[in-house]
Amino acid sequence: MEQTTNTILMVRPASFRANEQTAINNHYQKEINDVAQATLEVKAQEEFDAFVGKLRGVGVHVVVFVAKDGLDTPDSHFPNNWISFHSNGDIALYPMFAENRRAERKSTVINFLQSNYKIENTLDLTDLEKEGIFLEGTGSMVLDHQNKIAYGCLSERLDKEAFISWCDKMQFKPITFKAVDDKAQPIYHT
Repeated sequence: MEQTTNTILMVRPASFRANEQTAINNHYQKEINDVAQATLEVKAQEEFDAFVGKLRGVGVHVVVFVAKDGLDTPDSHFPNNWISFHSNGDIALYPMFAENRRAERKSTVINFLQSNYKIENTLDLTDLEKEGIFLEGTGSMVLDHQNKIAYGCLSERLDKEAFISWCDKMQFKPITFKAVDDKAQPIYHT
């Protein structure tokens, strides 16, 4: 079974900057000075708009959401961490490590999808946040849809039990592992 689509969801960058809440365990993030910060958000939005244009130019239907709620969500352009879509009509909602990332989940997005697309089931794991358990969607796991295998790098952002439970409910075979970079620092992105 293949999973391809001609429709994608993209969220336009808002409050775009290095996220201090995710930086505590994301050593790939870099500090940016205030002068660069002012131009960074504009550049990110320009690149986003150009990419949307290119995708639409080759026939991809792009659903764009723009956050107008004024919330501080510097990583909102990564919706794959809080939601995933599956060819059987299921969606999954994920528990997020950083508190300011949790504000990215928008009922307006979910309501729009339910009104415009066939959603069979919703697997909502967000209550796990209350227990300090996280599984950051396809930011923390890689899905082989054809072979129904899910790969997950164990970390603060991918809890083994939550991952195995997700795999059981979504009918994927779980494969977990640990990874570090050349400085022996944990890598949480699968």
